[in-house]
Amino acid sequence: MAYDLIGDIHGQADKLEALLARLGYRQSHGLWRHPSRTVIFLGDFIDRGPDQVRTVTIARRMVESGAALAVMGNHELNAIAWATPDPRGNGDFLRPHFHPLRGLKNRRQHARFLDELEPRPTLYRELIQWFMTLPLWLDLPGLRAVHACWHPPFMAWLEPHLTADRQLRPEILAAATTEPTDEHERDSAHPSLFKAVEALTKGLEIPLPPRHFFADKDQFKRYRVRVRWWDPQADDYASAAMVDEATREHLPRDPLPDHARIAPPTDKPIFFGHYWLTGTPRVLAPHAACLDYSAGTDGALVAYRWDGEERLTDAGFVSVP
Repeated sequence: MAYDLIGDIHGQADKLEALLARLGYRQSHGLWRHPSRTVIFLGDFIDRGPDQVRTVTIARRMVESGAALAVMGNHELNAIAWATPDPRGNGDFLRPHFHPLRGLKNRRQHARFLDELEPRPTLYRELIQWFMTLPLWLDLPGLRAVHACWHPPFMAWLEPHLTADRQLRPEILAAATTEPTDEHERDSAHPSLFKAVEALTKGLEIPLPPRHFFADKDQFKRYRVRVRWWDPQADDYASAAMVDEATREHLPRDPLPDHARIAPPTDKPIFFGHYWLTGTPRVLAPHAACLDYSAGTDGALVAYRWDGEERLTDAGFVSVP
């Protein structure tokens, strides 16, 4: 099977159609299809861009017709949580609407989707239900796909809680989207529904050693850092942190804790999105490629044209600006 893997689209339907056309897909009766290839979407269809419904419609029609596969991104997970009442009976939703600080932030992040869908409640419910059908990961004969992090221990622990197709069950939504209030529970090495789903859809994030922090682009102090889980050589905080080089110089060289060195498999390539990379698309390792190059704003929408190779190369990338 030949696959074209496509990174985070974030409502940029024009970019998606241009990329599909460049890859040789043709539209007929509202469906994009290739005579011999299949798309794999890596999640984050929504938010940010100008065409929310159109983007999801293109992808959904392809998936439902067999012209594509897809995994769930954190923005689809957030949309589900925003639309799902909190079963604890507090009058709010799993992704809070009414919290004095988080509610405003949550709505701002999700505003483009809500602006298009809130006036269309029937379609809104339909799309939320479709998001629930998206698996958290794909493990195919020649490749693997996940939105943010391929974490074998968490996947093995999580799988019995999912459907046979690795979809979220409605009964675990609350536990999977509610962050523990106990800091020790959040930072322990033991898995939970929240930690496992968060790692797969948002990346592996760990606390920095005591008294260490860095300032993000908005100058907020960050005491936790997202790590380069795919890189076996990134074995200390400074080398593993997903930060700019100036920030990296100020991070400690303490070894990473064992639970943060997950050693993903290298027997077949892993494709993922999520990380808002910039510049020219390049493979991160012979077995790992990120396809999110900030298409949600002014970056390119990127695909990798995979034809069965075990080792990835930069020549496989195809993009539209």
